[in-house]
Parts: sequence; structure tokens; C-alpha cells
Amino acid sequence: MTGLSRARVARRIAAGAAYGGGGIGLAGAATVGLLMAEAQLARRRVGNGTTPHVPNADGLYGAAYTVPGEPALRLTMLGDSTAVGQGVHRAGQTPGALLASGVAAVAERPVGLSTVAVPGACSDDLDRQVTRTLADPSRVPDICVIMIGANDVTHRMPPTQSVRHLSSAVRRLRTAGAEVVVGTCPDLGTLEPVRQPLRWLARRASRQLAAAQTIGAVEQGGRTVSLGDLLGPEFAAHPRELFGPDSYHPSVEGYATAAMAVLPTVCAALGLWPAEEERPDAARREGFLPVARAAAEAAAEAGTEVTAAMPAGPRGPWALLKRRRRRRVTETEPEPSAQPS
Repeated sequence: MTGLSRARVARRIAAGAAYGGGGIGLAGAATVGLLMAEAQLARRRVGNGTTPHVPNADGLYGAAYTVPGEPALRLTMLGDSTAVGQGVHRAGQTPGALLASGVAAVAERPVGLSTVAVPGACSDDLDRQVTRTLADPSRVPDICVIMIGANDVTHRMPPTQSVRHLSSAVRRLRTAGAEVVVGTCPDLGTLEPVRQPLRWLARRASRQLAAAQTIGAVEQGGRTVSLGDLLGPEFAAHPRELFGPDSYHPSVEGYATAAMAVLPTVCAALGLWPAEEERPDAARREGFLPVARAAAEAAAEAGTEVTAAMPAGPRGPWALLKRRRRRRVTETEPEPSAQPS
């Protein structure tokens, strides 16, 4: 699917989410039986990525930067198993811990991490997660990172419904005063146990949802980072390194790759990134685009950020598309310096 076609589909999904339209079908009725058989086979092979233990990474990171009278930054992780870090064995290996450690190092300020994400969650669980996040008005997070969408595709949730829930979550968090970064739906067409034609359809559905998520989140004041390619060429080239033992969730190296893609955008949202990095760089093909076009381009390239940029014009809202340079976290395996809550 071309970028322009993906942009049109994403805009239709986002419009349907905003105005209550129905879902957009991705396969004709003649293929449903084959797809269901392939899906059941893939589910048995993947095993749904279940694991009995999910590390609790909540706590304080960068305590050495504590200054009396200066509160720690607050970071909250929302979403599904990707946001929790399901599949790793140590708290410091989760994306939340990696992000908290990275932000603390860049800001030279401690970061308190809390996690409300739930393994297996779909976008319709975000309302409950946001309610938990905002339960104490005196402790609204400075930054929220949402990673969601994979389960929406595998559970065949209508994309308009997915985007509607995500848009509502971003709107509530932004209204409360939190910055929001959304890691959009990964490319499920790269899962090793998934065969054709389901693999092609999974990739198409994943990228369409990711583009529509971008439109919905950006229009509500959030920023997005495409995670699609992080389960794409890198995972395909190194499946034993970047997939965990269940062949579904990322490994330690996979989560580190995802965290490094999101970290620059988190820092930028908090005003911590260098000013020169905020200007679009033509050499990296960055610039201002209609939000639907930016969303479509981002869905095809991992680590690409989209954020609102200009008032709406004849072609709708505009956005800034950036391909930020990735910077490595200095602590390769951080642990909370406080007891997990």
C-alpha cells in the first residue's frame, strides 16, 4: 500500500473514531475461513506470549540527582504487555525502567516510575488505566508513555473503536496537564510463527492502525513514535536476539531497542532535548506535512516522531515529522534505587 493510500485509510479510520463511524474491513468474506484457520494455527505456535511473571519496575530512578526541594519527575507507563515489559526477568530490563533511567540521565533529575499497563490489554482498557493514573490530582505525571495496539489487531477490534479509546485517553491526560507519547501499533506481520497470507494482512492492519493512532493522538495534543519497524527488519534479521523465548514478546535487546526509539521523543516532550534537534532537518527528510500524510510515513519507518505543528488548513491539521537520532542510555541495566511500590 502506498503512503498516500495509507494516509487516506488512516484519515477515514480517525474520522470514524471521531464521529462514530464503523470499522473498515481488511479482507473479503471469501477469505475469512482461511484467515481464521491461519490465525488459530499462529496462536497455537506463538502461545499468546503468556509468562507467569512480569517484573515490577516501579520506583525511583536517578536518585543520585536528588536536590532538596526539587521534586522528581513522574513517568507513567500505560498500555499492554509491551509497556509492562512482559517476557524479561529483571525490572531494569523493562522499557519503563530504561526510559526512566534515560530521562534521569538527560535531565540530571530523579524520575519516579509508575506502571498501570496490563499484559493482554486492548485499547478499551485505557479508560480504566487513565482513571488510575489521574486518581490523585496532586500527583499528575509529567509524562505518560502509552504502548498499545497489537492486541487490538489480534482480537480484531474495529480500528475506529481502537482509535476512539486512544484519542480519549490522550485527551484526558493532556487536559490534566501530562505530556503524552504514544508508541503506535507494532508490525505484527514480522512474528515468526505467522505465515502467509495472514502475515501480509497482519502487516497491513498493523500499519493502518498505527497511522490512524497517530492522527488521533496528535490531534489531541500527544506525540507519537512508530514502533512498526522495530518488529520489522531488525527483528526479522535477528529473531533469536530481538524476540523473547515465546516468539511473541521482545527480548531484553528488543525492549532496549524500543526504549531507545521512544526516549528522544519523551525528552523532547519534557523540553530536555537540544534546541537544534527541534528544527526539522531536510537531510533526514524531516518537515511539515498534513497530519494524515505524516502518519502514513511514520507507520512505515520505526522511530519516526509525529507531533502537532500548525493550525488546520485546507488539507486539515499539519504535523511535524522527525527522524530523531537515537542516543543510548548510559545505564545498560538500571534498577530502582527505591523499593518498588
